[in-house]
Amino acid sequence: MNLPPAFKRYRSGIDAELRSVLAGRETPLYEMIRYHLGWVDEHGHPLQDSAGKALRPTLCMLACEAAGGDWHKALLAAAVIELVHNFTLIHDDIQDDDTERRHRPTVWSIWGKPQAINAGDAMHSLAHIAILRLEDRGVALEKQQRAHRLLSETCLRLVEGQYLDISYENRFDIGVNDYVEMIDRKTAALIACSLEVGALLGSDNEAMIKGLFAFGRGLGLAFQIRDDALGIWGDERKTGKPLGSDIRRKKKSLPIVYALERAIGKTKTALLNIYEKEVIDDQDLDAVLGILDNLGAQDYTQRIAHKYFDGALEEIRGLPLVPARARELVEIARFVVERDF
Repeated sequence: MNLPPAFKRYRSGIDAELRSVLAGRETPLYEMIRYHLGWVDEHGHPLQDSAGKALRPTLCMLACEAAGGDWHKALLAAAVIELVHNFTLIHDDIQDDDTERRHRPTVWSIWGKPQAINAGDAMHSLAHIAILRLEDRGVALEKQQRAHRLLSETCLRLVEGQYLDISYENRFDIGVNDYVEMIDRKTAALIACSLEVGALLGSDNEAMIKGLFAFGRGLGLAFQIRDDALGIWGDERKTGKPLGSDIRRKKKSLPIVYALERAIGKTKTALLNIYEKEVIDDQDLDAVLGILDNLGAQDYTQRIAHKYFDGALEEIRGLPLVPARARELVEIARFVVERDF
């Protein structure tokens, strides 16, 4: 499944803007950041491809255009949002002990956790310094301040979501509503912020800004739920993760939360016993996959992803968006909920 064309249209601009934020910063600390962004290898040698899909900055600029603005106005904000997203990834890898991301060793697995924390903190600081340059792009002071406030509030929501995610690891009383509350902060908040900031920089229409924010929230929930499905049933050749990888990590993703709510009797006891083990082995993995299959967890997960997808589309129905860009928003939303990587 290929990325929609909008990703290609903005990608060179995003990369150039990100590089401008890091220009002149040449110590090893910033080489770790460049490594994480896919610009260099661990020895500092240049690479051709940047890491990641750049979903959030793409949505930021597309929202700006959809609202009737010039996407160049949103380029700096889009790069800032990508920095915020990647700072959270560096910290997530540390907290989850993940040694691989995007088919490469993680920053902490090469340079150690203390220095990786520094790299993530530096990215966070760079984002907040860079957003102040909106003034140089001719953005009105009121909008500069509003964009900065939205970014700061969103960073706090991301941390709240990560706190909840970690706090759920050793709990078995987590319900679907608890799960949605967590991903609303951890994942949906930044995607919603991306669209809201893009719309803010492209329009003065508050209904447009509010509608695109709500679209982004629904899209973010659908994105994470689809991610949960891929984390259990995804094709390793496409996702880079082995079958059932999230089960081995004992993540309380939606399929597991659903199973914990629905399972009864011996089935629930078996599931709890497996998740209380220190290590989940191959036999345990097969048992969990069997329980999920019997409970219809995969179909349920995809159905909920589509529910939020449908809700997201409803939020922009009737808005006076630029038609071609509105169609691309729908195309990206459909990609998010049906992607296989």
